[in-house]
Amino acid sequence: MLRSSMTEAELILWDRLSDNKLAGFKFRRQHPISQYVVDFYCHKAMLVIEVDGRDHNQTEKKNNDEVRDIEMKELGLMVLRIKNEEVMDDIDNVLKRIEKELW
Repeated sequence: MLRSSMTEAELILWDRLSDNKLAGFKFRRQHPISQYVVDFYCHKAMLVIEVDGRDHNQTEKKNNDEVRDIEMKELGLMVLRIKNEEVMDDIDNVLKRIEKELW
């Protein structure tokens, strides 16, 4: 059920994160935190990953993302925002960026 509500970019990234595939870290998809549902979350690393589409370039969405990121940081979480195009065009570098944040 959750898989169908994920974007193509999220599905691609989830395929590489699921089952502890990235450095042995466990990720959860579409995980609730506070009043939000984040795209991916690693509790051990306190890392939130958001995969952003083009709509995140709109002023209102950017402002909402900033408020959301501040709240996540207040909870002690690191937020890593990745654009859809990055996942689609260069998944290996995306995974390297994520892995840097795990340690």
